[in-house]
Formats: sequence, structure tokens, C-alpha cells
Amino acid sequence: MREIITLHLNQRPITPRSRMMMPYLFLLPFGLLLLAGCATNPVTGESELGMISESSELQIGREQYSPSRQMQGGDYILDPVLTRYVKRVGAKVAEVSDRRLPYEFAILNDSAPNAWALPGGKIAVNRGLLLELDNEAELAAVLGHEVVHAAARHTAQGIEREVLLQGALEVAGSMAGNSSYGGLAVGAAAVGANLLNQRYSRDAELESDYYGMIYMQRAGYDPRAAVDLQETFVRLAEDRNENWLNGLFASHPPSRERVEENLETLAGLGGGGGRLGTEDYRRTMAGLRKSRAAYEAYDKGRSLVEKQPAQALKLAGKAIAIEPREALFYSLRGDALARQGKLAEAGAAYDQAVVRNDGYFLYYLQRGLVRQELGAADGAESDLQRSVSLLPTAQAHYGLGLIARDREDRQTALKHFGIAAESNSKTGKAAKRELMQIELSRSPERYLQARVARDASGRLLVQVSNGTAATVKNLVVLYGRLDASGQIYRGSSHRLDRALRPGERASFQTPITGIVSSGRLKKFGARVVDAELVFN
Repeated sequence: MREIITLHLNQRPITPRSRMMMPYLFLLPFGLLLLAGCATNPVTGESELGMISESSELQIGREQYSPSRQMQGGDYILDPVLTRYVKRVGAKVAEVSDRRLPYEFAILNDSAPNAWALPGGKIAVNRGLLLELDNEAELAAVLGHEVVHAAARHTAQGIEREVLLQGALEVAGSMAGNSSYGGLAVGAAAVGANLLNQRYSRDAELESDYYGMIYMQRAGYDPRAAVDLQETFVRLAEDRNENWLNGLFASHPPSRERVEENLETLAGLGGGGGRLGTEDYRRTMAGLRKSRAAYEAYDKGRSLVEKQPAQALKLAGKAIAIEPREALFYSLRGDALARQGKLAEAGAAYDQAVVRNDGYFLYYLQRGLVRQELGAADGAESDLQRSVSLLPTAQAHYGLGLIARDREDRQTALKHFGIAAESNSKTGKAAKRELMQIELSRSPERYLQARVARDASGRLLVQVSNGTAATVKNLVVLYGRLDASGQIYRGSSHRLDRALRPGERASFQTPITGIVSSGRLKKFGARVVDAELVFN
């Protein structure tokens, strides 16, 4: 596998990145304790910072590959022949790489032209990118580029750089802006979203172009395809094509410099020559190209479903008429119907989606939320649990928290609301409020302070303050004499007749009089025993 390059290239080598050599012990968000030190890059042979061991890379890849695919549209399953073809081309390139890894290749059911690699050799290419390629050699160029990202530790280096610059906690908290559902993910899956959002450095892209072309030639492909592809990418970038800018170019920015570097590499490789595989590629892609109009209708419908659900419903019908096997289209139909308030019909559409693809989180999430709205708690719970098993999301955990809350299972509700609250979204904020409500009902004195005072006439006063970030109402305050243990003994209760906004205070007079000294005041106390949040 680690064969020596027999052809010596007449070009300047890629400049190695300068890195801080900072040996110290730190904790990554993956829960792996790692030691920084000097290591040799398995592809370039250069010395570099080695904070993440190979075993840790492999573990990250194993743990993040499935949820990362889920949040990027799930696997494309309609054409097993196409899937095997892509895996075969990827395996040919990986076989001649400079690093042995358990490489895996998958096609994702997403129209955005994109491809990515996780540590440990876990690689994915979007359905949308396959439609933009002309031949098998261009596919080998894409996959070879991603193989180098994995083999040369580019994603691992990105993690190391983030940890050094920002700290592990900030790395764990960052989210993916270009993931289809990255913003929904919580828990460990949110880390995968961050990995997919990494923008590769200039040097990393040049390295992947350079060694990717070498791997192409080793595998028998014409490296000129990599040059042609990069020239196409530059033209698309100059045209400001939004689909590309939000897809592949977000993490793999093309440039005229990369084209020039690729031309130098091509010259060093003898000017190219090798397999293009145009006819095989077009024949294998025929089914996907035939259904292209269906996915275009779906993508347009998806963009309209919130504000124009009737139009989205028509587009879902058009997509289904062209390709009735695709679960995504029934999912869009369900969303449009749910937006129109037709929940039972929406549930039936989600049923059709699940029947066609039972391995994608979104269909269970959608159906579970509709079932919850319809009052079918048992079915909703089953669907939401299945959804969480495929991809933990704030929405699913929030829904499960509501079910547990309604069953008065506080511990389970706290668990799910706590996970949902990790998300910086409307759902996450709602989960935080639910958490606070449960905590207020259990121990309101932890959040709302009550203290006693006396007025000029010696009457006992009680002052209540809201130290939370939310408005509270229906506060019930217990006050009275303290016993030997400091507890209120046979006290009286008082309900405030007003809500308290964050930071506000209120006071009320009690019937107790004769508080003529500070010593006597110390014999009395007050605490909040009940309160409710005000939901806007």
C-alpha cells in the first residue's frame, strides 16, 4: 500500500505548515485524552504537531460517520449499482494511497454539489456532485482529493488548530452552517457537524490536489481530469453560483492558483494519460440523470413549503410522479400537508416515506411530531426514539421531554430537555424554559429569593426577587416563625398578585406585628414554595 513514488516530479514541494510545538495534556470534546508531540505526516513525510493519535482518528471517524451522513441528507439508496460503482472507484484510489486506513465511501441524498472526509478515511460524495461530473476520472479526482484529506490528517490538524486557538469547549460548541440538518444535531453529533464545517487551508487544498493526482495516476486514471475539473470549479466560483458556494466551495475553495499548481503537477507526471471512463460513467449515471427533474422539483418545493405549502404540495406530487420510489418526496408532501393543518394526511405521507427508507432520522422525527400533535403519545414516543437513535436532535429530545413531562416522569423529562437545551435554536430555548419550569416546581427557592424585613411600625414585611432570566407568575411565598433547625414552623402562605420580570422585586405586608428589634426579626423567615414561568 505504501509504495514509493517512482516518478520524481520537477516541481517545488508543498510548503509545510508552521505549527506551535506545544506539548501539553488536554481534553477534546470527543472525550479522548491526548498528548501533543512531534509526529511525521504519513503522506508528506513532514514533521508536524501530533495531538491526535491514529487510534483516536479512527474512533472519531467511526463515531461520526453515521450521524454526519444523517445530517447531510442520509444515504442515497435508490440505485445500488451506482453506489457500488462509486465505492469501487474510491477503493481503487484508496488502495494506492500512502496510508492504510479503513476507507469507506458513501453517496448522500443531497442535491448540493459537495464531498467531504472525516478522520479515519470516512468519505462521502453528494448525489448533486455526481450529476456535475463528466467521467470516471473526474470522480476519481474528487474521491482522491478526499482520500488525501483523510490520509494526510487534514481534518485532525483542523481539530488541533481549533483546540490551540480556541480551546476544546469552544470547538465542541461550534456548529455547521452548511449542513442540511447540522443545526439540529445535539450531543456527540454536534461535534460531527463542526468537523464537516471545517474550511480547509490553502496548503491543505494544494496538498490534496497534488497527492490526489498522484493517486489517480497510480490507480490508472488520467490526472488531466483533475485539472479540467478544477478549471470548471473556478468558472463556477467566478459566476457566484450559490449552490456551489454553499456546497463544495464552502470547505474547498477553488482558485486560479490551484489550477496552475495542478498544471505543474500534470507536467511532472508526464502530461497525463490513463483511463477517463466516460462511457461507463454516463451509463452508470443514467438512472440518476433520468430522475434529475424530480429532485429539482423537490428542492424547489422544499424552499417554498413554509410560505407556500400549496405550491410545495404540487411540486411534491410532480416529483413523486417522476420517481415514486424516493422517500424524500413523500416527506415534502407530509410537510406541506402539516403546514396546511392536515395532520392525519401528513402522517400518512410520512408513513410512505418510512416504508421507502426506514434508515433516515427525518421521517421518524416528522411523523413523531405529527403523532404528538394528534395525541398519539405512544406512537410519537416510538418514532422520536427511533429518530434519536439515528441522529440526536433538539426537536426529538424536546418532544420526548414533553411526553415524559405529561406522564409526570420528571427524571426522564429533565434528561431529554437537558439534551435539547444544548441547541442554540428556538427548540433549545423552549427546552431551557421547560427545564426551569420543572426546577421551579421542585425547588423554586433555588431561583427566587425571599427575605424578611420590618417597617417603621414593626410589621413583618416579605421581599421577593426574581433572579432568573424569565418572567415568573403565581408565586406562592411561605412565611412565619423559624424553629430550632431554621425551618418555618406552621407558617402562612401568600400568593403574589403580579408577575415578576427578570431582576424585578416585589414586597408585601404580613399580619405579623411587634417586630421591634433585629434580634426578633431573625426569628422569622420566608421562602418561595411555588411559581410558574410566563410563556410568551
